[in-house]
Amino acid sequence: MNVLITGGRAPVALELSRLLRAAGHRVHAAESAEYHLCRVSSAVEQSFRVPAPRHNPEAYIDRLAGLVEELHIDVLIPLCEEIFYISVGLDRLRGCRVLSAERETLARLHHKGEFIAWARELGLTVPKTRLLSSPEEWRIQTGEAAHKREAWVYKPAYSRFASKVILPRTIAGGQEGIAGPRSLAAPRGISSAAPWVAQQYITGEAICTYSVVHQGEVIAHAAYGSRYRTGRTGASVYFEHLEHPAALDWVQRFSGAAGFSGQIGFDFIQVQGGTLYPIECNPRATSGIHLFAAEDGLVQALLNPEQLVQAGTVSTPRSGKKSMLALPMLACALRPGPAGLAEWGRALRQAEDVIFRRNDLRPFREQLRIVYHACRFARRNKISVTEALTEDIEWNGE
Repeated sequence: MNVLITGGRAPVALELSRLLRAAGHRVHAAESAEYHLCRVSSAVEQSFRVPAPRHNPEAYIDRLAGLVEELHIDVLIPLCEEIFYISVGLDRLRGCRVLSAERETLARLHHKGEFIAWARELGLTVPKTRLLSSPEEWRIQTGEAAHKREAWVYKPAYSRFASKVILPRTIAGGQEGIAGPRSLAAPRGISSAAPWVAQQYITGEAICTYSVVHQGEVIAHAAYGSRYRTGRTGASVYFEHLEHPAALDWVQRFSGAAGFSGQIGFDFIQVQGGTLYPIECNPRATSGIHLFAAEDGLVQALLNPEQLVQAGTVSTPRSGKKSMLALPMLACALRPGPAGLAEWGRALRQAEDVIFRRNDLRPFREQLRIVYHACRFARRNKISVTEALTEDIEWNGE
């Protein structure tokens, strides 16, 4: 097949491009960033610079529609938040199959408060969650939490990579408890257009999932922990598959009831006793893609979902593959966590970098160029490097 991927800056896009190429498909990339991983990969036949979806959505869809026709694309696979802009233009991309749900569905899943409300409506156990849409609501919530000495987590309703999450203070000198609540000033700009979510703080094990779903049926699935991440609240950088039937069951129940189709990821906290509490949802590709080897069936799930639905099978990582983002994983040595430096070293030796390949070396060098330009953009615009990496594709409910 001729496949067009978007979001070529993401490591998952590079991973998927290599899987598609290994399966014999022709891969093309459309990306608004000047420098990105798929631009220089030997797995990608052609890479096209397109308008930034956040800043020029009409021109972005026009260019994608032109590429679909010009390249005779069979399947278009969005991999990052540009999916929210693509979902509005589905009628103009009729020449191929697009792995995207409707915008209304995506928006409800992306909003950290509405997703929890949806799960609650479906009868699933959820953490206490409140939407805060003004400085006054913030003041009331944080004041009440302080009075009752309750631990809550605060985060924007629309956000990614946990970049602005406010966690309760940990007890000084250790990781075994939560100190008393503190007084928190309302974040700048909080409003009905830019709300925040207050969520009950739950202690337990972090579990992440990635799934491919077709008309409510899960056809590919991976679960993984979050042993090493960028900072205390950041994204995972080490990926090891977990056999977790309860997580698969939860995803099947939610996806079936919602009638979802596409790629979707969930973050959970599992408490003692086994109960899973959903924390948030990413209705797009997530890092679970890195767990799939060529023989694990992910490509079939994405390109020929009807076959797997008919067979009643779920593709899962069976190769025992362990993956990591090597550069941020190296940085984790500074804070190796409760397991200590020796366990971090063992994990590092056992995992394969998701970017480095001897037969495809240029993306490894490209990532350094990407970080350099992101740092310059961040400094110029007074934002974080993480924000700079997604500034032109993110969607915050506009």
